[in-house]
Amino acid sequence: MADEYDVIIVGSGAGGGTLAHRLAPSGRRVLILERGDWLPREIENWDATAVFVDNRYVSADTWYDGDGKPFQPQIHYYVGGATKFYGAALYRLRERDFGELRHHGGVSPAWPIGYDELEPYYTQAEDLYQVHGVRGEDPTEPPASGPYPHPPVSHEPRIQQLADDFARVGLHPFHAPSGIMLDETHPETSACIRCATCDGFPCLVHAKSDADVIAVRPALRHDNVTLVRNAAVRRLETDPSGRTVTTVVADVAGSEQRFTGSVVVVAAGAANSAKLLLASANDRHPNGLANGSDQVGRNYMFHNSRAFLAVSTEKNDTRFQKTLGVNDYYFGDADFAYPMGNVQMVGKSSAPMYRGEKPALARLAPMMALDEVAEHAVDFWLSVEDLPDPDNRVTLRPGGDIALDYTPNNREPLEQLYRRVTGHLSHLGLHPHHLIPRDVYMKNDVPVAGCAHQAGTVRFGTDAATSVLDRDCKAHELDNLYVVDTSIFPSIGAVNPALTAMANALRVGDHLLARFA
Repeated sequence: MADEYDVIIVGSGAGGGTLAHRLAPSGRRVLILERGDWLPREIENWDATAVFVDNRYVSADTWYDGDGKPFQPQIHYYVGGATKFYGAALYRLRERDFGELRHHGGVSPAWPIGYDELEPYYTQAEDLYQVHGVRGEDPTEPPASGPYPHPPVSHEPRIQQLADDFARVGLHPFHAPSGIMLDETHPETSACIRCATCDGFPCLVHAKSDADVIAVRPALRHDNVTLVRNAAVRRLETDPSGRTVTTVVADVAGSEQRFTGSVVVVAAGAANSAKLLLASANDRHPNGLANGSDQVGRNYMFHNSRAFLAVSTEKNDTRFQKTLGVNDYYFGDADFAYPMGNVQMVGKSSAPMYRGEKPALARLAPMMALDEVAEHAVDFWLSVEDLPDPDNRVTLRPGGDIALDYTPNNREPLEQLYRRVTGHLSHLGLHPHHLIPRDVYMKNDVPVAGCAHQAGTVRFGTDAATSVLDRDCKAHELDNLYVVDTSIFPSIGAVNPALTAMANALRVGDHLLARFA
């Protein structure tokens, strides 16, 4: 391709798409290279069997674990990246998450920037992604310079009852921050129809605040922004000094194309961003681009998470269930002095999801029984911080495929949080006459293939010996290479990482605009 761009962005998700949106009004020539295509709008978007059993939208990639065993990562390549399928839970990291924190399993390191520096961009990101919420309910909520731009998404009756029950036992339930285009005061004109197919599904009516709808499509209204789809970037080439990326080499619809730009920004997700840098090794960067510190690919994180169901004879007819959060145990309690994590609802389950996610259960019960379980289930998601470990890492196999070696750590806080939550449920309205044995909760720990919250691998910091990027997310060893996805995280906290990636992309966008000024 003959054109030269001011900025080439590899990836169009929470980081890359948001950055493109920030740069679009500047007039600078921006190219977005997206490995996937537009996600097709089709009835299967809302079909649980197609999404969870047939894996209709999951990439055909094969990765390999630490034992060399192949697996299919639950990863999606479309315009908008992982946000096309996320639950749009848009949390800020807690203020203390930006400092060094001692956990049961070790220490999570401090970030090179403080919460105060990112706070204005959190506010801007909440506005851009139309986040619904209310300040003051969450006891761990960090300071904010303004209210949420939209009112909280209301609880449906069964979830309101649960919120009331939690409050009655001394907890502080809050309305979860949600990025959906819902107007409950004018439902007749609301883009969001508050369906049961949001968390884990693509939105057929484009009413989820994903990076495609919110950021990329508006950016493309500017003539200076170009999107090339089906462009799998294979490597970055540098000048002889190794200080400047000169060429982005991609397979576009099966043929090699080469792109040049003044600045190159990688935002392909923690695993694939590391893969690209490692695959771009040259004489000046023999261990991978920007990898003089040997940190590229290391410190992969993706949360200690557990999804579980609580079941009783009382039906749960909630449709949009992801409205409730509890953070009372985020930093521990009187009986456990270490951080535990976040409690939130997960999207309402259905029988086909059990067949897709819990095949052992499916073999034990006919579809009628699974339907009955789904009708009576309340679905929870626990998220606990896993700690950066240099041996949890992405490397490349001889053929160039991703090898992901990951050993779980800091697991005790997840067990502590699970016991506290289920202990409360046993004293609320969820224990009588279980459809499954009393006080037994079907639970599903998220395996390494479930990489929705992946982070780390290209961490930023002030010391070039222990980080890949500087505080502006520019590679220490190159003058024009940046990274803006969750791979830059030194630690992951215990809440969903998307909003932090969006806020940081806006921050880096302002840095780039100043660089070009």
